[in-house]
This record gives sequence, C-alpha cells and structure tokens, in this order.
Amino acid sequence: MPASLRGLPRETFTLALVAFCVALGFGIVVPAVPLFALEFGVGPTAAGAVVSAFALMRLVSGLGGGRLVDRVGERVALLVGLGVVAVSSLFAGLAVNYPQLLILRGVGGIGSAIFTIASTTLLLRVASAAQRGQTQSVYRGGFLVGGIIGPAFGGAVIGISLRAPFFLYAGTLALAMLVAATMLPSEPVRGKPAQVTLGVGEETGVPEAVVPVVRTTWRTALANPAYRAALAGNFAVGFSVLGVRSTVVPLLVVSELGLAPGWVGAAFVVAALVQGVLLLPAGKAVDEIGRRPMLITGGFITAGSLVLLALVSGPISLLLAMGVFALGAAVMGVAPAAIVGDVVEGKGGTAVAVWQMASDAGSVIGPLAAGLLIDHGSFGIALVVSAAVVAACTLLGLRVPATPASTF
Repeated sequence: MPASLRGLPRETFTLALVAFCVALGFGIVVPAVPLFALEFGVGPTAAGAVVSAFALMRLVSGLGGGRLVDRVGERVALLVGLGVVAVSSLFAGLAVNYPQLLILRGVGGIGSAIFTIASTTLLLRVASAAQRGQTQSVYRGGFLVGGIIGPAFGGAVIGISLRAPFFLYAGTLALAMLVAATMLPSEPVRGKPAQVTLGVGEETGVPEAVVPVVRTTWRTALANPAYRAALAGNFAVGFSVLGVRSTVVPLLVVSELGLAPGWVGAAFVVAALVQGVLLLPAGKAVDEIGRRPMLITGGFITAGSLVLLALVSGPISLLLAMGVFALGAAVMGVAPAAIVGDVVEGKGGTAVAVWQMASDAGSVIGPLAAGLLIDHGSFGIALVVSAAVVAACTLLGLRVPATPASTF
C-alpha cells in the first residue's frame, strides 16, 4: 500500500470493498436488463424504460434517502439501501411479466440512492480536510474495478440465462452487506448527539476531547458558493460521464465512424484503465493543490475531451480522445465530493443527497439531450453542445473561495 494511503480512515477501505461488490454485481446485471425485458414481448422503448426507471427513482428518492441517513445514521441506512436493492434484484429475476420487472427495478433505484448517500456521507464525515480527495479516490476506485470486471462476467452469464444475472447481483449485494455489517463501526445510539473523539493535540489539545458533530442541512449548504459549485460539478459528471459518454460514444463508433462494435469496448476499456491509474494522483492533487484549481482544471479537460470526440476520424483518435476524457473524469469524480465534505463538516445526509441528485439529474438529461441533438443535427453538434454545458458548470468553480489550507 502506498505510504500516502496508510493514514486514511479504515472506513475508506471498507467502503471501497463494499463499492467493489456493488459495482461487480451491477456490471453483471446491466447488460441483461433490456434483454430480459424483451422476453416479455415489449418493444425497445419499453425495454429502455426499465433501465431509466432505476435512474429516475434514484433521482426522485434522493432527498428522502438523505433524511433517512440523518435519522438512523449512515451505517444503518447503508445496510437498508443495500438490502432493498438485493431483495428487489432477487424478485426481479423471478418476475413473470413486464410490469413486475419495471416496478422492481424502480424499487432497486430507491435502495441505490439510500446506499450511495449513506456511504458518501460516512466517508466525508470520517475523513479530514487533508484526506477527502484521497479517500474519494480509493472509494471510487472500488466502483471502477468492479465496473470493469462485472460486464466480463455478465456477458458469459447472459449466455446461460437472462435471469441468472439478477440472482448474482443479489448475491454480490448480500456480500456487500456482510462486509459493511462486520467491518464498519457501529453508529451512535439513536437520539443521542453524534460525537467524535479527538486525541491529544488534535484541534483542542485536550486528551480524549469529545466534540459534537455538526449537522448541516441542504438549505444551509446551498447558501455557500462552494457547495453550489460542487452541485454544478456533479451535474457535469452525471451529464458527461454517466450520460453523454455512455450514450453517444457507442453510437458514434458504429453509426458515424463505421467501426466494428468491438471498438466500443476498446474505447471504454482504455478510459477505465486511464481513469484507474489517475484516480489516486487526482485525489492527492485535490488535497494538496486545492479544490478550486483542480475542479476548474478537471471541468475544462472534460469539456475539451468532448470537443475532441466530435473531431475523431478513426480508432486512434477515438482512443486518444477517450484517454483525455478519462483524465478529466478522474479529477471531476473527486473534487466536487471533497468540496461537499468541506462545506458539510459533519453529518449532512440531505446536503449529500441533493449533491448526489445533481449527478442523477445530469445522467437523465444528458442522454435525452444528446439524442435529440443527434436526431436533429449531428454527432458533432451533440458533443460540442455537451462540452459547452460542462464548461458552463465548471465556471461556477471560480466562485469557490481560495483558501490557504487544503480545503478549497
């Protein structure tokens, strides 16, 4: 383990392992969802609606998930969220008609929102200001590795049964619950003020000082320009990484460039590898160089990479553009989260929830906007407009206060 990671809170590595289990199962089930829907005799639009239902319910249930985290604590909420997704996935694999599958995937989206908000809130709370970028890098690395391995297994499992991926997803979620239940420390007793214990020389200078943890509401956070910049940054991540890239690149490769479908996989593998290599350096840079410069740098690199994608003419330029995109995504995946941790400075489930909802909104709007621009214009127009959206979101980073410490 690199020396820079040895001082990180142990919850960081536990949550990274949980994230790996979740992403592994998600990667296995995602390719099967629309294909399984078609088995019930519906068309492509209805099959796509099953995919959208998960993302839409994540979005609309985010604030309620944040309130649940504040009420019962991060650890309990995390286990509840994982349990909801696991059970809904198990029953989705047993679905006998399309409405059942649609509803169960929507329920899974609710559980996913609760899990994501709980894990992010806990991670931001236990990490110091000087560690938040690095802890986010490790945590997101777990998702990234699981997301790379999962689809490889998913393709093989689909060949056996379209129901099997749902059962495997439920199994990896059960494993994630076991990891969280056995390796995460218990939450404070409900009804008592949340507290943290500081050692000698930490903040107070008093041995074993007990300090109440501040609870920050999303309305309080929204008054802070840094938080608003983090919202815009996370919207840009959802819009570009989870939305436009996932939708436009496959269509661009096959329909516009006329390349074999295998190049889609190659492009995404290159992006995943580059992002994986750069995550830890990006997190360290966010902590040491500062939140504002890295947020702005990552945003404009991401915007520039979308322009590069609009200019690709063959496989080499495609892979280069995806590599640049991965560089921007590595930074943008870390900087906004670190800023939210600085603003919240304690327990803030609803503040984290609204921040997460910004990404979910971007992932819903991005594909729809790109699709409309492609239908009524071209791939180039869709990507350039998307770049302008990301750049506009990035400009809000200029309002993040510049402070000497490794906070902003």
